Amino acid sequence: MRPRHFGLTVHERGKATPGFTLYSPLWRPVTYLLDMDGKIVHQWKLAGNPGGYARLLPNGNLLAATSTEGGPPFKGGAGGGQFQELDWDGTVVWEYRDDWQHHDFRRLRNGNTLYAAWEMMPAERAAKVRGGIPGTEGDAGIVNDCLYEVNPAGEKVWEWHAHSMDVENHPLHSLCPRRVFAWCNTCSELDNGDILISLRQINTCAIIDKKTGKFSWLRRDDEWGHQHDVQILPNGNMMMFANGMNNTAAHSHSYITEFNYQTGETMWEYKDNPRTYFYSPHISGAERLASGNTLICEGSFGRIFEVTPEKQIVWEFINPDFDRMFMGDDVNWVFRAFRYGEDSPEIAGRLKL
Repeated sequence: MRPRHFGLTVHERGKATPGFTLYSPLWRPVTYLLDMDGKIVHQWKLAGNPGGYARLLPNGNLLAATSTEGGPPFKGGAGGGQFQELDWDGTVVWEYRDDWQHHDFRRLRNGNTLYAAWEMMPAERAAKVRGGIPGTEGDAGIVNDCLYEVNPAGEKVWEWHAHSMDVENHPLHSLCPRRVFAWCNTCSELDNGDILISLRQINTCAIIDKKTGKFSWLRRDDEWGHQHDVQILPNGNMMMFANGMNNTAAHSHSYITEFNYQTGETMWEYKDNPRTYFYSPHISGAERLASGNTLICEGSFGRIFEVTPEKQIVWEFINPDFDRMFMGDDVNWVFRAFRYGEDSPEIAGRLKL
C-alpha cells in the first residue's frame, strides 16, 4: 500500500537544518532542488533516467549519471553509463560515457572523476568465488567490480579490480545470486587520497591504499544487511546506512550506524520505534549535516527525513512521483539525497530561503 501522504509531511522550524534538498527520482529524467517547505525551486533535465543519483559540485554545477543501453548482461543495480556535468542553467559542460558504470561516482579534489563499474570476471578468478545461491551464475559468467579514475579528457589514470582481492576469503552472502561478485555501491576519496568502498554482496567496507591497490583496512559484518553509503565523518567516525536485509534480526529493519572504525565501538545509531517502521532493503543513504542532525534517505519508500542526535524527526518529505521500473512495478525510489545550505559553495546565494 502506498503512503497516504506525499510531499512535505514534517517541518519543525528551529530544529530542522535550513537549506535545499537535492534528489533524483530513479525513473524520471530530472533532478530537483527543494526548499524547506518541500517546494521545487530549481531543477535540471537529464539526458536519461538517473543511474543512481546526482550531486552538486562546489562550483554549483550538477554532476549526474544517467542510464544507457548496453553494459552488463543483467538489469538493475543502479546502472548508469553516461556522466554529464551541467551548469546551473542546464548546459552540459563535460560528459563521459562508460556503459558498465554503476552506482557511485565522485569528483575528486584534483578535478578527476572516480566511479564504480562492472566487467566480466576472469574465469580463473571466478572459479575461486565461494558462497551465494548455487547455480545462479550468469550465462556469460560472473560479473566483477572495478573502479576507474578518469581525467577531464576522459583518460583512465588509475584503476582497481575486485578480482585482485583474495576472492576465496570473501564469500558471497548465502542468499545472494552468484552473478555478481562484491557489488560496489559506494566509492569515495579520503583526506589522504585513499579510497573507501562498500561491497554489498559480501557485507564488507574497506579502504584501498591508492598507491598499492591493497586494503589498508577492512571490516565485514553480515548484520549490516548489504549496507550502502559508507563514509567517514569530520569527527573521524564511520557512518553508513545498514539496510538490514538477510541478517539474523527477528524482524527486518534498517538503521543508521556511526562507529569508531578502528575499535568497532558504536557511537550513535538511529532505528525507528517500532524498528520495522524504518526499512529499505536496498539503495538508500544518510548525510551528517553541519548542525549535527542527520539527513536520511529511505530509498524504497522515496522518504527523505532529518533527525536530531536525540532521534527526533524534524523534517520529512516523501517523493510523490511514481514511475514504472524494469521489474514492472510503479515506484517512487530515491537512491540518495543531499542538503545544501543557502551560503554553501554549491548554492552560493543562487537561491534564497
